[in-house]
Amino acid sequence: MSQSDQKITLYGNYRSTPSWRVRLALGLKKIDYKLISIDLFKNEQKSEEYTKVNPNQRIPALIYGDQILIESTAIIEFLEENFPQHPLLPDDKIKRAQIRGFCQVINSAIHPYQNSNLVAKIEKEGNMNKTEWIKFWVTRGLTAIEELLKKHHGKYCFGDDITMADIFLVPQAQAVAERFSFDLTPFPLILSIVNNLKDLPEFIVASPSNQPDGISQTKN
Repeated sequence: MSQSDQKITLYGNYRSTPSWRVRLALGLKKIDYKLISIDLFKNEQKSEEYTKVNPNQRIPALIYGDQILIESTAIIEFLEENFPQHPLLPDDKIKRAQIRGFCQVINSAIHPYQNSNLVAKIEKEGNMNKTEWIKFWVTRGLTAIEELLKKHHGKYCFGDDITMADIFLVPQAQAVAERFSFDLTPFPLILSIVNNLKDLPEFIVASPSNQPDGISQTKN
């Protein structure tokens, strides 16, 4: 069986930014997949059934044939290596490393600090306002991203081709703006790039509002 014939299943959630990243990668590479929604509000990620898929009880997880892949960065790297169409990393090794570093600023220095479980624990045990906590870390992270973009940006994060950097930036920026009313105007490059990307067909299809579980939440 060829790689293109392998069945792919994605476990995710409409508002999970790591799930959003993987949806973008799959869409940009024109890869068909089955989506299984994990309801975070009902703690389905902690269910016995899903824990067998990912013992870390996090999303996303991707099933490729009979193999299980976890963590969005690893999943996207796998897709890049195994599905060369519509590449998300350039051939130049230095640029590849720079893009990976950019992605890790988002993945390590912004996203973990807005995790709902962490924020709830901080607010409860640390006597800290969650909005102030999120704003501090998001501002710090996006300030670093804005500086990196000054060196690398074109129409998109790294020149005029869509890369992994873009599929990390858009979910992060749109999520903090929409979910936490975070003002992006102090970050003009971030705002410009997000505006250049968000209305592209693949980005529209992958957006939370167009996911089956997102649509059902809106109706409720």
